[in-house]
Amino acid sequence: MATLTGPRAPWPEATVSRILLLGWVLVRAAGASGVMVAYNLTWKSTNFKTILEWEPKPINHVYTVQISRILGNWKSKCYSTTNTECDLTDEIVKDVKQTYTARVLSTAANATSYTGELVYRNSPEFTPYLETNLGRPTIQSFEQVGTKLNVTVQDAQTLVRRNGTFLSLRDVFGKDLSYTLYYWKASSTGKKTAKTDTNEFLIDVEKGEDYCFNVQAVIPSRKANQKSPESAIECTSPEKGVFKDTFFIVGAVVFVVIIFVITLALCLYKCRKDRARRAGKENSPLRAA
Repeated sequence: MATLTGPRAPWPEATVSRILLLGWVLVRAAGASGVMVAYNLTWKSTNFKTILEWEPKPINHVYTVQISRILGNWKSKCYSTTNTECDLTDEIVKDVKQTYTARVLSTAANATSYTGELVYRNSPEFTPYLETNLGRPTIQSFEQVGTKLNVTVQDAQTLVRRNGTFLSLRDVFGKDLSYTLYYWKASSTGKKTAKTDTNEFLIDVEKGEDYCFNVQAVIPSRKANQKSPESAIECTSPEKGVFKDTFFIVGAVVFVVIIFVITLALCLYKCRKDRARRAGKENSPLRAA
């Protein structure tokens, strides 16, 4: 059988295009220097404290983070770092209602300069005012008098500044921020709720009953991240207050008694030592003149 010889048929043009495209993607992913491209870029933000995280841990390369407002200029942060996170709070608090994007650049660890095509990954867009998580609120004070329970919520401080002063959540969100109070009889599990656009609750309760309660910060206008974690639980309990006062009184008495015993023991020890020294002198023989 005769063997066919001669030039091979050229590859179809579509196949060549796909190969070239695949090669470009691989070069783009690895970069001209063989560095890894960052992935899983994620914003972590609570009360405007904002950190960008990503993967993977670098092996033979380093990262530099850049941040920009939409249609703004890139600003570099966390230069040539081997970390996989970068604190961008100082940039986003300049205007928390702006929308930001970030990108993580990869370069070889030993590179002194880089003039080739940038190897990077973009983050999702991030609008702090709409997306930062609300931190756990704190109950500042409470008082139950007769049939009225008054609860005051303490606003968390943020790193947002105005005229050199750090602002609270209320300062930043204004009327967009509200609080929900969950309260129930100490002897029951049935919860009731109350809401306020301020930091004060004044609710009707049953006289002579102890109540437990906690609060939650809420921004109803948001589509997501509307609610904070609930605060620690507080209770109005006269018995608890009496026990606490008694504990402090007893503790103070015990402390005074301990100090007295230690002082008395030191005085007795010193007296014994002085007495023994005098007795030793009296019993020692007189030296000849």
